[in-house]
Amino acid sequence: MEVKVIGFWGAYPEKGEATSCFLLKKNNYHLIVDLGSGALSRLQNYIEIKDIDAVVLSHFHNDHVADVGSFQYACLVQEQLNQLSVKIPIYAATDSPTAFKQLNHQATVARAYDAINPQQIGPFNITFMKTKHPKPCYAMRIECGDDVIVYTADTSYFKELVTFSENADLLIAECSFYKGMNGTKAGHMTSEEVGRLASKANVNEVWLSHLPHFGEHQQLFEEASELYQGRMKLAYEGLTWHS
Repeated sequence: MEVKVIGFWGAYPEKGEATSCFLLKKNNYHLIVDLGSGALSRLQNYIEIKDIDAVVLSHFHNDHVADVGSFQYACLVQEQLNQLSVKIPIYAATDSPTAFKQLNHQATVARAYDAINPQQIGPFNITFMKTKHPKPCYAMRIECGDDVIVYTADTSYFKELVTFSENADLLIAECSFYKGMNGTKAGHMTSEEVGRLASKANVNEVWLSHLPHFGEHQQLFEEASELYQGRMKLAYEGLTWHS
């Protein structure tokens, strides 16, 4: 199994980069987790659009779904060029019915998930948990064989995240704020909270993602390291984890 960072910024992309997007690969199956602003362009450095098997979205904030419309057009063009023979499924929750319905297009089809039933997407078995965020959002526990990846998506810290993330091989954690700040109202975590989560959940490795556009990111790393002494990296495009 392989996990690759495509986009890692929160809110909007810095020049030449992208907001939240991750490419998961197992054998010849390719799953995209979130498709934020700038992601479709960056994604094509690593995979052809016709080779994408499915997309799963954590929520409908623009920095996680901004490129979905462009992806739908891209799939339509690939279909017209006889490069795509089936509609590509885009998985999302149905809390926002209008946005969910818009995932249906000529070459894509909306597929619903919920926080009760795990969803099998190709070789990946995904459990979803609703997070603490202004817009309904879902963390994902992605299991494939013995590998466990947890993606917090957007959320403030809450104790159930610890159990949800327990013993993950890789935790991709949003880290929008610095130690001493309060992300509760905005629905985001601080570096200190990410460190606490990783330590309590006993994860094997952490990536700090959904990074802010202010301050020095190395400080986020150092602050999280005060509570978690395991393997940790600041997310950047192309960062890759292998099982």
